Amino acid sequence: MRSPTKEQVLKRLSRIEGQVRGLSRMVEEDRYCIDLITQVSAVRAALKRVEEEVLRDHVAHCVEHAIRSGDAEDQRRKVKELMDVIVRAER
Repeated sequence: MRSPTKEQVLKRLSRIEGQVRGLSRMVEEDRYCIDLITQVSAVRAALKRVEEEVLRDHVAHCVEHAIRSGDAEDQRRKVKELMDVIVRAER
């Protein structure tokens, strides 16, 4: 992972970690269910953005490198990895 992307992902994950701790406090404080669900949705959306950022970095570097290498086996492997992860992410 490139350094700027790594830093951005770590910042996002740190914020998500804080959101999850906040969710725990909300449960401990018996907060209103709809408020909890709203916050869970926000965490899921934030995780989705992290996933997209990491995937974008992977395509821009790892997949692109395989394409430029001319190594047909590496290209097939990277495309298969990419398709597998996209299918899993959609579940």
